[in-house]
Amino acid sequence: MPTDPALPDGRPAAEVLAELRALRRADAPTRGGRTFAYVYDAGLDGLDELAAEAYTAFATVNGLDPTVFPSVARLENDVVGAVAALLGAPGAQGTFTSGGTESILLAVKTARDHARTVRGITAPQLVLPSTAHAAFHKAAAYLGVEPVVVPVDPVTFRADAAAMAAALTDRTALVVASAPSYAHGVTDPVAEIAAAASARGVLCHVDACIGGWILPYLRRAGREVAPFDLSVPGVTSLSVDLHKYAYADKGASVVLYRDAELRRHQYFAHAGWPGYPVVNPTVQGTKSGGLLAQAWAVLQHVGEEGYTALAGRVAEASDRLLAGLRSLDGVRVLGDPAAGLVAFTVAGEDAGAPTGAGEDPGAPDLSLLLHLADEMRELGWYLQPQLSFDGLPPNLHLTLTPATVGQVDALLGDLAAAMAKARALEPVTVDPALAAFAAELDPQTLGPDEVAAVLAFAGLGEGAGLPGRMAPVLVLLDALPGPLKERLLSEFIGSVFRI
Repeated sequence: MPTDPALPDGRPAAEVLAELRALRRADAPTRGGRTFAYVYDAGLDGLDELAAEAYTAFATVNGLDPTVFPSVARLENDVVGAVAALLGAPGAQGTFTSGGTESILLAVKTARDHARTVRGITAPQLVLPSTAHAAFHKAAAYLGVEPVVVPVDPVTFRADAAAMAAALTDRTALVVASAPSYAHGVTDPVAEIAAAASARGVLCHVDACIGGWILPYLRRAGREVAPFDLSVPGVTSLSVDLHKYAYADKGASVVLYRDAELRRHQYFAHAGWPGYPVVNPTVQGTKSGGLLAQAWAVLQHVGEEGYTALAGRVAEASDRLLAGLRSLDGVRVLGDPAAGLVAFTVAGEDAGAPTGAGEDPGAPDLSLLLHLADEMRELGWYLQPQLSFDGLPPNLHLTLTPATVGQVDALLGDLAAAMAKARALEPVTVDPALAAFAAELDPQTLGPDEVAAVLAFAGLGEGAGLPGRMAPVLVLLDALPGPLKERLLSEFIGSVFRI
């Protein structure tokens, strides 16, 4: 029975590449300092080309077996050694991974297996602040670990060390601190949390995926940075993404452990099949050596002085942005940003005069905030909306990089203009009856037609694509219960990836 071919007979390389370039033009720009999430731009000429050439040189190398490809071991030892020298303690050992999520997954797996084999814990718990990255919840779901979430301080947005200590039990396998947290860019009290964990014989992981590479260089650039790494007593593992402030291409992270004995719980080995003996340090088995090679090349090229200078540029951008934000009516910067991440919220029309650090101009206005994000997107800027959670205010999130230094004044000018336009727009609201109805829905029992109806109401129906303005969609999502929100988001992404 004839079927349609899966692929064309073959197309000229130039035609294929032209189509890829055309597709790329619809994406947000990854260079130039106008996309304030997802991308990290060093602003250095030639760095992208170096990473691409290094990747190409090792693209066909299989990182599965360093005995066949010994270059993989050499490159990984160099990269992990650099991370250990920057963040480690004597004897620290680690592994190169595909990103922060994999690093966190491996750290949780290590803690679970350590708790099982060393402490005899069969129903392990993971204690984490409410601002810990979603990857920890993903790891807990994958690995059968119970998450125990502890609210953070509602003013500083930092983990409450005393509350974290009180949450530890005989079942706790791992406790988590962030340096800094993604949502607000503030650093948790790592030393206090690690000390409490150590006193109970519990492992402590520091999620330094964002700050791990920039915080030490900010310190070298003259900024005050509290200790957060493996030099802190009680910290037993740490994750750092090299594709963030080390400016490697996406797919480069390191998970670091205090010693090799702890790291061995991360590994998977299997000899109970007729094929080759398997030992995998990471979740992946076969993997290209290209991502490791490009990370190695970028670290070698930028070097110690280069990273210190780049950290100084981020600090400069942050200083100017924070001063500008605090001069705007109704704007409140959340917490004390530590490492290039800034979150701010906006009050409504009755807001008072510009506020200083930590002062509250009034209740956040979600509709205004989201209108502001849409207006900024119209002007070519992407600021990441973050919805309200457990009493914490909705906000707009910005990731600063060296490339943003020259864009701060333009951003602040456009932000003031966009704010005036946003304040003039009709507020976006959710029908209270709809919100009450949604609160009664069981997301696990919703059928496909019911899910499709809710998505269509939100403007995310199948085939509709993304709305031109996200404020109406996000206001609705903000009003929905968490489990229903998660179900709808999963269904929406499923509709995007549908052939």
